[in-house]
Amino acid sequence: MPRINALNILLESDGKEYLAELYGKTIEGVQKALISGSMKNMDLSGDPVSGTVEAKRFVNATPKNYGTARTAGKGDAVKAKPVTVAIDTDREIVEELEQKDVRLYGVDGVLDRRSANHILRMAAELDNAFFAAAAGKATVLNLSAYKTISDELEAIIQECETTQNDFVDGVPRSMMHLVLSPKYYGMIRNDLDKQTNNANVNTAAEEFLAWHGVRAYSCVHLPAGCNYLLMVEGAVAQPIMADQYTAEKIPLSNAYGVELFYHYGTTVVMPDLIFKPGVFTKAANYVAGTQYYTEANGVYTAVSITEFASGTTYYTMA
Repeated sequence: MPRINALNILLESDGKEYLAELYGKTIEGVQKALISGSMKNMDLSGDPVSGTVEAKRFVNATPKNYGTARTAGKGDAVKAKPVTVAIDTDREIVEELEQKDVRLYGVDGVLDRRSANHILRMAAELDNAFFAAAAGKATVLNLSAYKTISDELEAIIQECETTQNDFVDGVPRSMMHLVLSPKYYGMIRNDLDKQTNNANVNTAAEEFLAWHGVRAYSCVHLPAGCNYLLMVEGAVAQPIMADQYTAEKIPLSNAYGVELFYHYGTTVVMPDLIFKPGVFTKAANYVAGTQYYTEANGVYTAVSITEFASGTTYYTMA
């Protein structure tokens, strides 16, 4: 029996898929697990329909001598830093399927399969945007002096753990997330497998769940050039609105549209609690368009400049 040309199922961008009686199982789109969902800041106020929501960071209370409030006639005002999150990214996934194709393709539930894939692709985009925003605002540390991956990661964890400012007085490791590229995740995995005091580690398992008390993940959605990120839960907000998802008949045809429309925004709420490694080189001359950093006590801070200031040392990050 000859195979039948499909009306609207593409083999790739330039050809038609052939329909089949059902030669075997359909190969679905494959994705690695998405992980940003558990890290997002969910303490948001406002109505997303208005186009923005707001996250607030409250300043730590300051102990004072007994009687201070009575003398002043009032207590200290509660201070908060609001961060506005704009829902400014509008996206859609729309595919068409001819009823003939659906019936003859030989795959059960093809509409359901495509709708499930759309949701996964939306989630993957959200992951990419989430980690790109986090990496863009992260505090960059020069960890090149450390010779082993164990020492390097412990150093960046301690940098987060000892953070102190108006909002933070140290961070418990239970609140931290270590998101690594597959290469760096594999380096830790190999290191754990080789240590004699970890002889009971199951080398057949992909995940080791936590490293030095910090939850660890292998992630394929880190931005290019970012080996890993250490961040505190809630450091990034990403509100999402998705319209009701249905497959609907296309007028004046025997085709169905599978549609997903969604809107989201991504904003860093706690840049002081996101860290990443970098290799820095002292810059000799100013070049327009280059990102420069200044250094203080081993911490490198991005700066916007139009020329080198006298007496200041600038660095570029590889």
